[in-house]
Amino acid sequence: MYHSARYEEPLLNQLQGGRSHTFTPVADLPESLRRTKPLNIPNLEESQVVRHFLHLSQQNYGIDTGIYPLGSCTMKYNPKICEEIAKWECFSHTHPCQNHDTVQGNLRIMYELSEMLCELTGMHEFALQPAAGAHGEFLGMLLTQAYHASRNDSNRTEVILPDTSHGTNPASAAMAGYSVVEIPSTNEGTIDLAALENALSNKTACFMLTNPNTLGIFESEISEIARIVHRSGALLYYDGANMNAIMGKTRPGDMGFDIVHLNLHKTFSTPHGGGGPGAGPIGVKEKLIPFLPLPRIKKKQGRYLFDYDYLHSIGKIKDFYGNFSVLLKAYVYILLMGKEGLTEASEIAVLNANYMKHKLIQSKHYTLPFRQLRKHEFVLSCDQLLQTKNIRAMDIAKRLLDYGLHPPTVYFPLIVKEALMIEPTESETKKTIDMYIDALLSIAQEDPELVKNAPQNTPVKRIDEAQAIKNPVLTWNMIRD
Repeated sequence: MYHSARYEEPLLNQLQGGRSHTFTPVADLPESLRRTKPLNIPNLEESQVVRHFLHLSQQNYGIDTGIYPLGSCTMKYNPKICEEIAKWECFSHTHPCQNHDTVQGNLRIMYELSEMLCELTGMHEFALQPAAGAHGEFLGMLLTQAYHASRNDSNRTEVILPDTSHGTNPASAAMAGYSVVEIPSTNEGTIDLAALENALSNKTACFMLTNPNTLGIFESEISEIARIVHRSGALLYYDGANMNAIMGKTRPGDMGFDIVHLNLHKTFSTPHGGGGPGAGPIGVKEKLIPFLPLPRIKKKQGRYLFDYDYLHSIGKIKDFYGNFSVLLKAYVYILLMGKEGLTEASEIAVLNANYMKHKLIQSKHYTLPFRQLRKHEFVLSCDQLLQTKNIRAMDIAKRLLDYGLHPPTVYFPLIVKEALMIEPTESETKKTIDMYIDALLSIAQEDPELVKNAPQNTPVKRIDEAQAIKNPVLTWNMIRD
């Protein structure tokens, strides 16, 4: 906002060909909010302004500029046709308050997407409302509560988690009012069946599990895990963050899971990061269908509509019906890929991860705790480099920036010392993967002081992260009087 109309009028008159314009007075603006002098904006040529902002954009890093191997996040390439279709006016110009008769195409897409997700996961019905994976988890906990309440089993106040669980799992359970019980992994990085049996009781509401787990290891005893959990009267919850490893190969429903959430923005093509956009739909087995949120999309006599007639529903958990554009992109992606394409994507993701893992541990600079065979991701330990050269996982990650590469997830899961969690995904070529391998091997052999002081050639050098957390700067004062 300018201080007064005297700064606006000459420019607007010029732009409007000298036509008169009525300006709104600023007399009602509090004195404390009025400027005391004009904005301090530099007077630059257009070419200088364009170059400035173009240069800023070139400093951004994304999946379109290079490999983005964040373990547990599946930052893979998103086909641009999905983005293009999502921008079509027939979708982007619809309003969520329109009568359902005027948005039959949108409803059909959501209805058919639900059916596709049921087929992919082995579940019986899906709710598309959740806006993120953690939102889906929270809904899963609410469904768990409703299920046990319907059985007059109010004593179930605990949720069991493995020590490899995603951080949102205990948070979602706690938000729903549950006490969290953590069980340790075996020396192979899988669920300890004895520890699980000891933790299960008539207080257990649910066991939350990712398969393959956060180490990238498939829980080969999943059928026995499901049997033990169900025998105790609890439910088995599937965190679908790692679904990219098993599409077309196996289904959570066939493994015995009762509730599944999927990260559409990870597995089924939507650019994400920085808090959104996302979608975390929830799928359930038949016994949990009565409790799903409202409304539900139903098909009656060839027409699609929102159905609110469910007495035992937990209610609504998201405005309207979730993030439609994300649902649309997932729908297009699944149609483009087909079952064979999705299966091949998982096969290549697993192949890429195991190729990369083998090359790195073969060098002896990095070690691989627990079971050797991994699925779509793997977790290396930099502990040997810490012991011999005083180089930490964070140092490796910072030095990768000097190579023009995005670092992997670090220090997660917590059961691996100095962890580097790497997921190359199916969308990276062997050339790119080899380049990343070479960078990691080169860094391991560099002068320790060079690595510990990285990054050297980025616009922002290494920051004091502990200080940044304690004293966050959340705004930038662009105007200095």
